[in-house]
Amino acid sequence: MRILLINPNTTEALTERLAVAARAVASHGTELTCVTACSGVPYISTRSEALIGGVQVLEILAEHQDNFDAAIVAAFGDPGLGAARELFDIPVVGLAEAGMLTACMLGGRFSIVTFAQALGPWYKECVAWHRLENRCCGVRMLPGNFRSISEVQEEKEELLVNLAKQAVFEDEADVVVLAGAPLSGLAAKVRDRIPVPVVDCAEAAMKQAEALASLRPRAPEAGSFRRPAPKPSIGVSQRLADRIAHV
Repeated sequence: MRILLINPNTTEALTERLAVAARAVASHGTELTCVTACSGVPYISTRSEALIGGVQVLEILAEHQDNFDAAIVAAFGDPGLGAARELFDIPVVGLAEAGMLTACMLGGRFSIVTFAQALGPWYKECVAWHRLENRCCGVRMLPGNFRSISEVQEEKEELLVNLAKQAVFEDEADVVVLAGAPLSGLAAKVRDRIPVPVVDCAEAAMKQAEALASLRPRAPEAGSFRRPAPKPSIGVSQRLADRIAHV
């Protein structure tokens, strides 16, 4: 089985964090290939940045999808996920979707814990897009700045653990979802210090991608994610243009 992990931002160190967490739970024989966006922003935290990252997701999928059984959009807001499912035939899993749906199988309601306040509005909209508002207790965000996006989990580890405990005791969360690619791998370090299950979204996405690839679902010809009618396009890569045009 071959899984493609797409980091829609430009920080290679985050791609490596995602890869380490995903490979730690991969099944024997699964091959994970990771690709980092070649343009965009160092990390995605707003709606506009998510749109830019979503285009990168489509470009990378157009280039590589023929060689893979499933793909992961490895940013917590799932930029471009719906569009990817419209255009491509392989299963595409979102980091946020996988983390939240896994949390729903571990408890009644979950809380999202993340490292920056700027992420809150986008993450809340992501919860709504996945129709999980009734299962989500809320989004808990750390205030203040951080020194490095690639090392934020080390810098803020104790604060994130305390924030997770607040989600449990004040929001009555049954499960905590650690949100954001920079927090990949943190759950394994802190889960014994938080009194409910803690979900690592990179781990969850890897297992969900493997499961969907094993099920070999057909591409939809009806429904809201059926492939759009062909049309010409300008200014995108030739492979993506061909996909849009049904060439």
